[in-house]
Amino acid sequence: MREGIHPEYHEVKIKCSCGHVITTWSTVKDYHVEICSACHPFFTGKHKMIDTAGRVERFQKKYAKRDELAAKKKGPRTITIS
Repeated sequence: MREGIHPEYHEVKIKCSCGHVITTWSTVKDYHVEICSACHPFFTGKHKMIDTAGRVERFQKKYAKRDELAAKKKGPRTITIS
């Protein structure tokens, strides 16, 4: 390999918000993650609520206007015969 063109590769510590620390090798210096294999529900088997209520409320708020407009458009139909 050519000298001077490759990034530095060194040992780093990945820190999770749960307090778990993972040591690995990377070109990026130490960094922080929000969720890791020690606290992720898939790996732990425990269900953890992560702001799902806020998502549902936003979805309902977004489509409530559309449903109101559709209800207004569906007024009684009148047929005129000439």
